[in-house]
Amino acid sequence: MNFEEIFAGVNFLAVLVSALSAFVIGWLWYGPLFGKQWMKLNGFTEEQLKEGGGMSMPLIMIINYVATVLAAFAIAIFIGAESNMSFGIFAGFIIAIFWIGTSRLNDVLYERKPFGLFLINVGYYLVIYVLMGAIIGAWH
Repeated sequence: MNFEEIFAGVNFLAVLVSALSAFVIGWLWYGPLFGKQWMKLNGFTEEQLKEGGGMSMPLIMIINYVATVLAAFAIAIFIGAESNMSFGIFAGFIIAIFWIGTSRLNDVLYERKPFGLFLINVGYYLVIYVLMGAIIGAWH
């Protein structure tokens, strides 16, 4: 395996833009679309979320964006330089449902989290991974 060839095929601008798109979707998803239901299912108040568990909201957002860039980078490596939008969408779907979805099911099974919370969270991952895969797959 030649890592130089693998990394050379990554469109870093597509990675950054796809991560930004996921960030925007997250703002919509956990804001106006499902924010109130997500807070209720988690037992959060607006005050608790503003506190950030000891971290400032800008720091939380920076860490989250870096993590999303890493995920987008992994998608870019996974689908390869010769992919297209269709394969990117397919890969994003497979990653979200079969890897993330099955992993997050443990939240319901063992941590006794509400199934509605599982649907909100996995729905978010499905949307962002399909979108990131589409952007990365289409943008060469």
